[in-house]
Amino acid sequence: MPAKTKLPSRRTKDLAAGKLESLATAVVEQAHRKKDPEVLIPARMLSNVAFNEKTRHIEMGDAKQSRSLFNYGQAKRFMQTLLVASKCKELISRGKSASIRQIFYLSKHTIKGTNEKTFDNQEESDPIIEDVEVAIDALREELHVFASNRGNLVGPITIVDAGNTLDCTIMGSAGYAVPSICEPEQIQFKKCQAKYILHVEKDTVWRRFYEDRFWDKHQCIVSHGGGQPARGMRRLLQRMHQELDLPVFVLLDNDPWGYYIYSVIKHGSINLAYESRRMAIPDAKFIGVSSFDYERCGLSDDVKIELDDGDIKRCKQIAAYPWFADKRPWQKEIKRLLDNGFKMEVEAMISKDLEYLTEDYVPMKLKDKKQWLD
Repeated sequence: MPAKTKLPSRRTKDLAAGKLESLATAVVEQAHRKKDPEVLIPARMLSNVAFNEKTRHIEMGDAKQSRSLFNYGQAKRFMQTLLVASKCKELISRGKSASIRQIFYLSKHTIKGTNEKTFDNQEESDPIIEDVEVAIDALREELHVFASNRGNLVGPITIVDAGNTLDCTIMGSAGYAVPSICEPEQIQFKKCQAKYILHVEKDTVWRRFYEDRFWDKHQCIVSHGGGQPARGMRRLLQRMHQELDLPVFVLLDNDPWGYYIYSVIKHGSINLAYESRRMAIPDAKFIGVSSFDYERCGLSDDVKIELDDGDIKRCKQIAAYPWFADKRPWQKEIKRLLDNGFKMEVEAMISKDLEYLTEDYVPMKLKDKKQWLD
């Protein structure tokens, strides 16, 4: 029988429960003083984040948004915020955990005497969970809420997951499935013979590295995040980097989305700036696919994917990020992409030969540090 997911420690649970109670108490006290009850939510937007040059993390600023009961435009979100907070408090009290999808269903109902639903869809409830996190300065995992698992890895490392000891070289063709909660209470590292971590964007690319046994030939861990990596994958990558002193190399598509994924892995995301200290890997290196690789690798026109207006706009936005704006190599990389007028996927390398990606391209990139983007 699979081991149960470990919940946060008793001390962590007490702290999180106390913060939720303080949030509710403050609202009640405002009502008793005949004031408009409100909740202050740190603003999760680009204008309220800053790049800390010392830590090389994206950090949240001090700006906050008021969410009050008697403001017609805010009343529903005020109610939703307290409703989700109450469900989190209930989970902690009962010693249970729930997925973000389950939180949606736990909270969804029609308000008595009306035709109004608390939530119309999960797209409404997911941001509220993040609002509660930042409002009380607690992590989702501390609130007993988890996301779906996304991402896999393979390589010479032994992991203890919820009490189960797992050799990640013999986990089958799907590899080790990374859970959504990767805190030390859940995941511990034992034997590790890996020299570095290679993180790729997609499971289909990861499969190429798995089948060609790149991880075995080069004594490394190969992971993927199924696109933009989920919180669990990012947290596990950071922990392996910090605790096992493993360099992290990132192989992504040559397009604005690939650049953005690298930015999130390296410096943290704007929406989750409050999480950067637990997830960002400032020393991560981008090894490709680069805009210069079309000529450098002698690729054919068949691999070109024309940039659309959205791609061009997104490239300019990323180039303007404070953490990229002063980096000449990145400015040259993005300018070359725009000058090319096309983007490329990692799979473009396979157009030369099925094994070119794993046998030639990545080894070449790892060897030539001048091609790395930092």
